[in-house]
Amino acid sequence: MVDTTHLVLPLLAASQAQKHVTHNDALLRLDALVALAVLDRDLAAPPGAPSEGDRYIVAAGATGAWSGHDGKVVAFQDGVWAVFAPRAGWRAWVADEGRILTHNGTNWLDAIAASASEATIDFHVVEEEITVASGAFVDSGVQIPDRAIVFAVSTRTTEAVTGATSYDCGIAGEVAKFGATLGVAAGSTNSGVIGPTAFYAATSVRLTANGANFSGGKVRIAIHYMLCGVPAS
Repeated sequence: MVDTTHLVLPLLAASQAQKHVTHNDALLRLDALVALAVLDRDLAAPPGAPSEGDRYIVAAGATGAWSGHDGKVVAFQDGVWAVFAPRAGWRAWVADEGRILTHNGTNWLDAIAASASEATIDFHVVEEEITVASGAFVDSGVQIPDRAIVFAVSTRTTEAVTGATSYDCGIAGEVAKFGATLGVAAGSTNSGVIGPTAFYAATSVRLTANGANFSGGKVRIAIHYMLCGVPAS
């Protein structure tokens, strides 16, 4: 055996010269793959000015130095791109999305758990800072997805809300579903937990003014939900 089984780390041979070269190569591979966190998974070509240690999952249709390495992990080490073929069970934190991917031996999946046919369970949190313009209510741009199971919508007043004396957080038709009479002062928060609730259409979160119409302010919302992915085959 010249390499380890799972991470393909090079092993020292008996009476090997320049053992430090093999040893350092193994350390570089460990540094790239242990506690794997990549910057992005949507690039098909290398970035123009990578920094030492930058890691990516290569998108489909790779070109340039990444050509032929779709779906693989690449790490910029000593001025060149090192390439690693993922194996079943690998997990990677994707920094620009704030989520964990799991590899099933063929593909990277947006999943905490997945079956052999790629049926999945995945948990998500999406956020938006809503500018509260003049009016009786404001709807979020980010939405609860169709077929999502929602556990909570949490809020933080990031800039004092004016006009209204308080506000409710919910959806059209259930304006206080995630919280009622919430604080207008900057720093006010609420964790709007509910019993797990399925949504069958994309749905915006609605903030509704109490006492008088909104005239200004900002509120950050976070939607906490789960998606169940259907089998791929």
